[in-house]
Amino acid sequence: MIHPRDGISMPTIVITNDDGIHAPGLRALVESLKDIAEITVVAPSQERSAAAQSLTLRQPIYCDQIAENEYAVEGTPADAMIIAFHTLLKKKPDLVVSGINPGGNMGENVYYSGTVGAAMEAAINRVPAVAISVAYRGKDFDFAPAARFMRKLAPLVVKEGLPPGVLLNVNVPQPWAGAVRFTRQSSKITRNLLQPGADPRGRKYYWLHEKQLDNGIEPDTDHAAIREGAISITPLKLDHTHTASLNHLSHWAKVLEESLRQ
Repeated sequence: MIHPRDGISMPTIVITNDDGIHAPGLRALVESLKDIAEITVVAPSQERSAAAQSLTLRQPIYCDQIAENEYAVEGTPADAMIIAFHTLLKKKPDLVVSGINPGGNMGENVYYSGTVGAAMEAAINRVPAVAISVAYRGKDFDFAPAARFMRKLAPLVVKEGLPPGVLLNVNVPQPWAGAVRFTRQSSKITRNLLQPGADPRGRKYYWLHEKQLDNGIEPDTDHAAIREGAISITPLKLDHTHTASLNHLSHWAKVLEESLRQ
């Protein structure tokens, strides 16, 4: 796309999320980035929070164009990215931004998050990707600071690039004190809570939620940055291989081979 003002080619950015295409966090991103990039929105038609990187395999995935360069997908965030890359886009975009999620995605939550899952799907397809969330536990989310931050981060990622198989997981505190830190993913510091109940027919059910623990937060992690009012940027990698264990456990191969011959 050529900017009508100065004739400069603009980067292409795909915006997605796990809260649905009409979510206010996504809309804040569109408004913030629309005059510095060619924007295409490909997002779930409704909320698919905690979908991680799951796929829809046992039913068709419907995709409807709802506005110019905007597509609502009846599926997961990862479904939306697969459809974008393999059907909707003529070429790979310069960047995928997933969010803005209402609620932090730190520590173990990156494994469950549909926001992060969409960014991971982009990274699998060798497209630079950022997942961005507002880390706040109240009801009145302010997406403006995160949207402004993404407006500064997006051109930097497009210009500098990211290592293959690496995405950025960004958490913005509310309120934000102005600092920015690169952090590690923290260890599990939440406790799962199950609230039991029964329906009118007596069938048992459970509401799953979590309680954040206040101790054991390591100082160089995402949770520590957020607690101190700083934006956290955590580079996440797709390759989960623990290289040290390849060497440490490799002798098991012969033990297993010999035991299977017996």
